[in-house]
Amino acid sequence: SFTVALVGNPNCGKTSVFNGLVGARAHVGNYPGVTVEKRSATLTRGGLQIEFVDLPGVYSLSAATLDERIARKFILHNKPDLVVNVIDTGNLERNLYLVTQVVDRHLPLVVALTMSDLAQEQGMCIDARTLSRHLGCPVIPVVAQKGEGLEALRLAITSVSLTNGHRPPWNASDALQREWERLRDHLHTASHLPL
Repeated sequence: SFTVALVGNPNCGKTSVFNGLVGARAHVGNYPGVTVEKRSATLTRGGLQIEFVDLPGVYSLSAATLDERIARKFILHNKPDLVVNVIDTGNLERNLYLVTQVVDRHLPLVVALTMSDLAQEQGMCIDARTLSRHLGCPVIPVVAQKGEGLEALRLAITSVSLTNGHRPPWNASDALQREWERLRDHLHTASHLPL
């Protein structure tokens, strides 16, 4: 068995993705706070029993609100085998904050880019391959209402599940890596401590 937690900002399309993945008909609304407790459904795929858990919409894993406490407790204490972080493509910058928190906890991750059709209509184009390379995890564009990308998302989930969740580390940009090495060398020289 394998547990997959779906997390994302409020109103990012997370419950629509959950419904598309499991065939459920959970309530979907166009306002924050629709999911105020976690829902789950279990599927068998490729000989693997997968439990999908739809967590409340949250902006971060800081435990300020009830929704955030539910999501934080599930992710940090239940430790799902995989996190699917659902991102509204039209609000990428705001949504990536939660992604960085999941990455920082070294949890196996798949990112689902929702509403990519609406973003394209607004002239936005997100390069999923480049984003995947930088995050070190699969990034799958999805239009859940039309069923687009759901099979690719299922395949990514199954693939990560069958590899026991191992994923490459988050790849920093070359500039960030150089700055980190410069700072590390400076601290080493200043402190005369072994690295």
